[in-house]
Amino acid sequence: MAKSGAASAVFIMDVKGRVLIWRDYRGDVSATQAERFFNKLMDQQSENPSSNNPVVFDDGVTYMYIQHNNLYLMAVSRQNANAASLLLFLHRIVDVFKHYFEELEEESLRDNFVVVYELLDEMMDYGYPQYTEAKILSEFIKTDAYKMEVTQRPPMAVTNAVSWRSEGIRYKKNEVFLDVVESVNILVNSNGQLVRSEVVGALKMRTYLSGMPECKLGLNDRVLLEAQGRASKGKAIDLDDIKFHQCVRLARFENDRTISFIPPDGAFDLMTYRLSTQIRPLVWVECQVERHSRSRVEFMVKAKSQFKERSTATNVEIELPVPMDATTPAVRCTMGTATYAPEREALLWKIKSFPGGKEYMLRAKFSLPSVAPEEDTPEKRPPIRVKFEIPYFTVSGIQVRYLKIIEKSGYQALPWVRYITMAGEYEIRVI
Repeated sequence: MAKSGAASAVFIMDVKGRVLIWRDYRGDVSATQAERFFNKLMDQQSENPSSNNPVVFDDGVTYMYIQHNNLYLMAVSRQNANAASLLLFLHRIVDVFKHYFEELEEESLRDNFVVVYELLDEMMDYGYPQYTEAKILSEFIKTDAYKMEVTQRPPMAVTNAVSWRSEGIRYKKNEVFLDVVESVNILVNSNGQLVRSEVVGALKMRTYLSGMPECKLGLNDRVLLEAQGRASKGKAIDLDDIKFHQCVRLARFENDRTISFIPPDGAFDLMTYRLSTQIRPLVWVECQVERHSRSRVEFMVKAKSQFKERSTATNVEIELPVPMDATTPAVRCTMGTATYAPEREALLWKIKSFPGGKEYMLRAKFSLPSVAPEEDTPEKRPPIRVKFEIPYFTVSGIQVRYLKIIEKSGYQALPWVRYITMAGEYEIRVI
């Protein structure tokens, strides 16, 4: 099979289109040419902001670029290159540089020219992406120059098929921690109607395993269970927009829905997914606002947990917006504590433990400057924002049916699985 076209060069430019660093891999595109094109592109975008295309073909050269902070990263090619692959490579460059320099911006780039060139040399060879795992690269490219004096032996990951894991890893206690984390994003309008609802999930793993272990993960996935003739009512789930870490064997998943992989060492996201089905808000908040006069306003807030009684939400925080000139708060609540945060123009109602099927009330009074005129039209208020965590619970109903770890030495590994649901962008509009 023929390889797709290679990159000619990679450029890192400032916001004015000046080349700060560039690595020439094939000698057929110059820095002057790249600057000239980029300035022309910026002029076009200022005239027509909607024409923001990250891939542009111009005079026999394909330019692919992304923006990060005050920098532009650009790959160019004279061949029929895979644009998606090279754009992904640019994002990987950002990830690697952030691993080394904490944050990637013009100043951190200028402070680390030597390391940047070394990384670009290792990450791409003759225009073809090679090693993009920051953890592996950091084993033999050190940020401190004096450490480079000793010739480092490249880790085994660079010379074997599994580029995300080194050989020879050893642990006294072999363990795997798997967290199933779901974030609930909700927007409710002022009429109490659910405008937007979605669940974004991630399978977050931390592996402390010796050797080169083979892991197999089974979920209550509807397609798999139906294929096995094991579908049971209410227990199978449909996941949308699934994305896997590069360690997962995609062909195996597409063939029989088995999630099979050799994991990286340490922490990584094995899989992310999304559910866009309409969901019932887990914590429902109603708020009534009464202006008794021009100088006094009262809030009556009801918070209700709309999940099963056996689950409990923890660290619940309800941020209630109040007028910026509000003073002398008087607050009572049936559960938790409420404090006025004038710097946030909000009342913060915190409830450490909120069991399912419960309902709590809060009443707050504020004084307002009497000089403020009575408004005929209601003022636009920021939304109520809600934060919470619900351990041992998922909205989607996803379940880890099994997690098997097989290693040729035959050691026993302990898998630990936790489930947690938390509020993401969770907003309830008042007016």
